[in-house]
Amino acid sequence: MPQTTWTPEALARVSSLTRDQATVLAEVFRLLGDPSRLRIALLCAAGARAVTDIAEQLDMSVSLVSHHLRLLRSARLVRPERQCRQVFYSATDDNVRCVLIDMADHMFAWGEEEE
Repeated sequence: MPQTTWTPEALARVSSLTRDQATVLAEVFRLLGDPSRLRIALLCAAGARAVTDIAEQLDMSVSLVSHHLRLLRSARLVRPERQCRQVFYSATDDNVRCVLIDMADHMFAWGEEEE
């Protein structure tokens, strides 16, 4: 059984979301509703990746990956880190990483239960 990390404070915040806050959160989930963006976000959650590596692994153009990364970055789901001439992208923090990986893992576990 998975462990939860919910604190009473977090549950209180979630319970009292304003309409505007819910709209922003829905927009974040809408961004992740695109399969390509979701795959990019999951790769970044697994570890820092260069744009060219993401493009190669997902069989996408560098320009398309860059476009998706710009959207994910504006939603604060990924962050860039420059190392010499390359920029590496990773999940913004452990909260984002946990949401992405936990949901993907949940989907895999759900699929195994059906077999």
